[in-house]
Amino acid sequence: MIDLDRIRADTPAASRLAYLHNAGAALMPAPVVAAVKGHIDLESEIGGYAAADRESDRLDAVYGSVARLLNAAPDEIALVENATVAWQMAFYSLPFRQGDRILTAEAEYAANYVAFLQVAKRTGAIIDVVPSDASGELDLHALERMIDRRVKLIAITWVPTNGGLVNPAEAIGRIVRAHGIPYLLDACQAVGQMAVDVEAIGCDMLSATGRKFLRGPRGTGFLYVRRALLQQLEPPMIDHFAAPWVSRDEYRLRDDARRFETWENNYAARLGLGAAVDYALDIGMDPIEQRCRLLADRLRGGLASVRGLAIRDLGRAPGAIVSFTMNGYEADAIVGSAAAAGITIGASDPASTRIDAELRSLPPLVRASPHYYNTEAEVDRLIGHLVALASR
Repeated sequence: MIDLDRIRADTPAASRLAYLHNAGAALMPAPVVAAVKGHIDLESEIGGYAAADRESDRLDAVYGSVARLLNAAPDEIALVENATVAWQMAFYSLPFRQGDRILTAEAEYAANYVAFLQVAKRTGAIIDVVPSDASGELDLHALERMIDRRVKLIAITWVPTNGGLVNPAEAIGRIVRAHGIPYLLDACQAVGQMAVDVEAIGCDMLSATGRKFLRGPRGTGFLYVRRALLQQLEPPMIDHFAAPWVSRDEYRLRDDARRFETWENNYAARLGLGAAVDYALDIGMDPIEQRCRLLADRLRGGLASVRGLAIRDLGRAPGAIVSFTMNGYEADAIVGSAAAAGITIGASDPASTRIDAELRSLPPLVRASPHYYNTEAEVDRLIGHLVALASR
């Protein structure tokens, strides 16, 4: 059972805003803010190096917290600046040659797809997009048919930035495991709003951010790499932390996932990330997921009755990203109108998921993303605002 009163007390801005933009950057709870500010204060008092030394146990504990969140081991976790860096460090560690195939989904995120394009240009690798089924999810039967010996990577965005879709990550994992192909899962929008178990999913690599549904600071992210694959990967860039300089002509990569890190990082933000993970684990990911779905379903139900509004979500069981358009209003105009009424929502540009947007002829979408700290009244407030807009 979620203690909503306590959680909202930890989220002061919730008393003055209906904040429904958690797919962009969620509101940090008080313990996260305190962790970040506390370390900055300590650095100002004794210096950055001494502060890191003093807090070394807490800093090391962040790996264990992230590992618990994912059902992984601490040595399979790297802490990096953001989800994009995490994803890139994994992707660019994989060797591709002429004719190698990369399989991905129609709703793949732009940052990932341009990396596919770059590697294809450099190496002659081929990008093949797995079609969606009638629900909009990745078609599992099509995926199975498309796999051959030339497929060197299956890279999927679990919860795309638009459309409410939740791709069948675990079912994909069962297919991939049977073929022994590396499986890279972008969990940027999944971590924090739903339970994530890398063992159940079967992914070999997973990237995520701190700032979205996890409610951590901006400038934080992490990468999971399965231990069995880890030793086969050389990061695309290294320094003497990732690979100690052991003799004049030799470096030696670390044995753990920290080979994907560099020596310098933001320790205050890292402690904030750890506090955010611990906060979510203390509440429980199953209750969080249940409440996220309850609020998102309530929002979709209310939006369905708004005149001229079209819900643009996909999938059999959409998550906590609710996307829509309204006749006569551009997405930015709706976002601005809501902001003037004390309601924070966002928008998603077609260029962020170009293949999906082109296939569905999507304009910029309004994106509302409730989280467990939101109330039913806040969801209803957005619905009421849109009803009023539609009646003008």
